[in-house]
Amino acid sequence: MPTLAAGLSVGEYIRSVMFRLAALIAVLLSAIWALDGQGYFWPAWAWLGLGVPLMLDRTASWAWRHPPGAVRRVACVWALVSVAAVILVLTWLLTWLLAGVQTFWPAWALLGLGTAGSAYSLFALHDRVLVAHGRRALRARVEALTRARREAVDAQAAELHRIERDLHDGAQARLVALTMQLGRAELRVEREPDLRLLIHDAQREAHRAIAELRDLARGIVPPLLADRGLLAAVESLAARYGLGTSIRSDMRRRLAPAVERAAYFVIAEALTNTAKHASAAHSWVQLSDEPGALVVVVGDDGRGGADPEGSGLAGLRARVEALDGSLRVLSPAGEGTVVEMGIPCV
Repeated sequence: MPTLAAGLSVGEYIRSVMFRLAALIAVLLSAIWALDGQGYFWPAWAWLGLGVPLMLDRTASWAWRHPPGAVRRVACVWALVSVAAVILVLTWLLTWLLAGVQTFWPAWALLGLGTAGSAYSLFALHDRVLVAHGRRALRARVEALTRARREAVDAQAAELHRIERDLHDGAQARLVALTMQLGRAELRVEREPDLRLLIHDAQREAHRAIAELRDLARGIVPPLLADRGLLAAVESLAARYGLGTSIRSDMRRRLAPAVERAAYFVIAEALTNTAKHASAAHSWVQLSDEPGALVVVVGDDGRGGADPEGSGLAGLRARVEALDGSLRVLSPAGEGTVVEMGIPCV
């Protein structure tokens, strides 16, 4: 708002001039009446007329200090009601003092003003209460849905862990036993080369099935992650890729299985992309167990230029957002790639 040299705003300056001008006019009219000395104190009506704009200005300023919305509207209505009531009472007072009118004729008008102001306040604030109640109900519904989704994700993580265990302890164990039996059978049929070749092929297929089952189980829930936690699983990942990956972590507790799985696969995808595409000499992983959230940062000093909307990263982003988390990829060309992930956890 524009200000004047004295530090007052234009509006404040105009109000100051109005007050001074009204006071000057009131003094002049009173002086004229005093010099005339005739009749009743007629300047009182001029004082009332001069006071109305000043009262409106003061009450409007009071009403405007309230927060926007229903409360401010109610304050404005009561400001107008108050000014109207004061005008009526002062008019009656002047007629009583100057003309001797005894009946308090503004009574019905004051009753109407009070009733209208009260009715408006009731309806306006009632709507505000209903809106506030609706917001509380909506917030409670969102919290309930968020909690239900988190419970569903945790249940899914537990079910996937059970499937991984069943694969490891069931089908994979039986295939290992089958390969051992085929190996013993191969040693006993040295004189029948055709049968020995068939047994050898069956053993080779069994080994392939075991490898595929292991990859499948590792893709569902890596055993090291389930048994020893996120940090141990990340250290194993770093050793597997051989990128000289440095790991910094302040984690001192186990997190929810769904949170650890999401973080593990984000790190695994980022390190895989680094090994395949980044031509990096060094990479790093940072795990931060902050209050209320797990923050993961994976970076490298490679050539950058990764597509943040690529299919692999899009799948990871969907996995993270299912837990109310966020995933961001920074990959300027020639400056390496940084993947940042945050997931709420308790």
